[in-house]
Amino acid sequence: MSFREFVENAEKSGKLVKISKPVSKKLEAAGILAELGDRPVLMENVKESQFRIAGNLCISKAAFASYFGIEVKELVPKMIDAMQNPKKPDETDNAPSQEVEMDGVDLDKIPILYHCSNDGGNYVSSGVFVIKKANGMQNLDFHRAMQISKNRFAIRVVSNRDLDTALKEAGGEIDAIMCVGCSPNVLLAAAMSVDPAIDEMHIANALENLKVTRAKTADLLIPADCEFVLEGRILRERHDEGPFVDLTETYDIVRQEPVFEVRKITHRKDAIWHGLLPGKLEHRVLMGMPREPTIFRKVNEAGVKCLDININPGGCSWLHGIVKIEKKSEDDGKKAIEAAFEGHKSMKHVFIVDEDININDPLDVEWAMSTRFQASRDMIVKKGEKGSSLDPSANPMTKETTKVGFDLTMPVGDERKNFLRAEFPHVDVKKFLE
Repeated sequence: MSFREFVENAEKSGKLVKISKPVSKKLEAAGILAELGDRPVLMENVKESQFRIAGNLCISKAAFASYFGIEVKELVPKMIDAMQNPKKPDETDNAPSQEVEMDGVDLDKIPILYHCSNDGGNYVSSGVFVIKKANGMQNLDFHRAMQISKNRFAIRVVSNRDLDTALKEAGGEIDAIMCVGCSPNVLLAAAMSVDPAIDEMHIANALENLKVTRAKTADLLIPADCEFVLEGRILRERHDEGPFVDLTETYDIVRQEPVFEVRKITHRKDAIWHGLLPGKLEHRVLMGMPREPTIFRKVNEAGVKCLDININPGGCSWLHGIVKIEKKSEDDGKKAIEAAFEGHKSMKHVFIVDEDININDPLDVEWAMSTRFQASRDMIVKKGEKGSSLDPSANPMTKETTKVGFDLTMPVGDERKNFLRAEFPHVDVKKFLE
C-alpha cells in the first residue's frame, strides 16, 4: 500500500480531515497538524505550491497494525521476522515516483514546511535518504534537512551512524537520494537499527511487498511508489543547521553539517507532500517503535522471556521503555534492565513489569511501581553513562547522563500471592438496569 493509498484509506474510514481553504507552508500547515494532533489531515490548497500536504498518518501503533492487517501485539514479532528474514524487492521500470520530472531544481516549488517560529528555516522532516555503503549495500535512514537555497539543504548527520561512516569511507562526498511520501513499511524499515550487512529496503519488502526502481542520476534503487524523489550528492561543504524542534519538543542546537545538493527532482502526478510534525505523535512513533524489536531480542538473549515492549510517548518515545516479562527467577528483573539498556543505548529510564500489567496504560505501570517496587532493592542506577543527544538534561558537551532501571515485578514463589490484584465478579449489568 503506497503513501497515497494510506491517505485514501484514512478518507474512506472517515478519519481524514480535508482542508480546502488556502494554507501557508510557513507556520500555518504545522499549526493545523499540531491542533488536530491525532487526526489524519490532507491540506488541498497550499498557498506557495501546487502540491498538497498530508500528515498525522502514522500516529500510533494501532495505525501501523491496521496498515499491516494485524493486532498491535503482533507488531514487534512482525518487525523481528522482517529483520531476520529480509527479502529482496522486485525492480520495475514503470515507477509512479518518476512520472513527472521537474523542469530544473527549485525547492521553493515544493511545500517544505516552516514548522515553528524559531526554526532555522524550512525543514524536511519526513525524508528517507538512500545511499550506498562501502560494502555495496544500500542504507535507508531519516535525516532532517534544512533548506538553505533553491537547490541545497543542510542535513543533520549523527556521528558514527551509517551515513557518517559512509561519508568517511567515501572521502567526504557521496551520492544520495531523499524520498518523501514513502509507504509505512519503508518508513518503518528506515527507522530500524539493523546489521550493516542488511539493506533496509529488503526489510521493507519483508514487511509488505515493495517494488523499487533505478534512480535517474545514481546507481541506487528507490521505492517505486513514493511521492517525491530528490536526487543529488552530499558534499564536503558544511553549513549551519538548526535550530530545530526535536523529539523532546525542545530546540536542538545549531551545528555545522554537510550540504546536500539536489540535482534532479521527480514526483508522482498530483503528488502529496508528507508533512511530519517534529516532536509530535507521528515523529515519536517512527522513532520509538522501531527500537522495540532490538530490546525484545536483547532481553530474550539474556535468558529472560520478554512478552512485549513499549517505548512510550511519555518518555518522548525515545528515553523511556516499559518491558513486560514472564518472571521465573528473582534476578530476571535486573537482567532485563541491563539487556534493555543494551538493546536501546539512548534509553534513560527502563521499567520492567509483570505479564498482568498493561504497558500501554501509564496508570497501570504507576500502580505496579506503587505496590511492587522498593527503591533500596529494586532500582539500578548507572552513573556516567553515554546518553542521548536528544536529552536536554544530559551534559551538553559529552551527553553524559545517569540511567535508571526500575524493577516493578512481583517476587516469585509463595510471596507472589500478596501482590496480586483482587478480581471482582463479572456480571451482566444490563439485566439489572432494565
